Amino acid sequence: MILNYFHNYKNLTSIVSFKYVLTIVFFLILFIFLPNLAIGEELLSGLPALNVSSEGNKTQYSVPLQILILMTALTVLPSLVLGMTSFTRIIIVMSILRQALGTQQTPPNQVLIAISLFLTFFIMAPTFNKVYDEAATPYMNNEISAKKAIDTAGDQLKNFMVKNTRKTDLIMFSDLAGDQAKYDKPKDIPFRIALPAFLTSELKTAFQIGFLLFLPFLVIDMVISSILMSLGMMMLSPMLISLPFKLLLFVLVDGWAMTVGSLVSTFSAG
Repeated sequence: MILNYFHNYKNLTSIVSFKYVLTIVFFLILFIFLPNLAIGEELLSGLPALNVSSEGNKTQYSVPLQILILMTALTVLPSLVLGMTSFTRIIIVMSILRQALGTQQTPPNQVLIAISLFLTFFIMAPTFNKVYDEAATPYMNNEISAKKAIDTAGDQLKNFMVKNTRKTDLIMFSDLAGDQAKYDKPKDIPFRIALPAFLTSELKTAFQIGFLLFLPFLVIDMVISSILMSLGMMMLSPMLISLPFKLLLFVLVDGWAMTVGSLVSTFSAG
């Protein structure tokens, strides 16, 4: 009876999941093919909330459409912060440092994320200033178009990414993309090559820094473990005994200042 119940439950779950999949596919087909049909044009024209009007050289969007674009941008923003800035390298190094210290959840994740964000803003400040001066300000003064502002901002971010990316990673992704062109300037490199190359390079650099941070604490763990074994204290945890010594060493050498300073110095300004 129990097996029949689970069998029926599994079938019911499969049917419900299949209905969800069909609903999603239906709406995808609707949004892809409906605008190309005459009935689609009539339906879309009957939605004034999503209309786009042109007056002279200016394009005006309705308020609901502006809100939709804003919410979409806010959804994509975390990915941009993770993938196009120094955040990835910093948060990985901080997490490895916490594991090396053996403090488990101290500092907590919220503190590590806050430190990483503040350091990211500090490192990215020159790039953000250039984006504001060369893209945002001219656009708000109606001196350049939205497309020109986006291209200018993208070039500044791309310049930062390329300067902090290994050439081997750029060459690898360029070969994988089948792109044999030679780029003279960072802005000439397409985002489809610069972004994955930058993330791959950041991960490699972060693990290299984390390995160097791990070594002195690993030595302390090995020394404490050897002393305890020689004294016959097999039941006493080496991690518990080595933790105060690791914290003492980290405080005496001003570990946080050294780590943050060294980490910031590994980046090239945009």
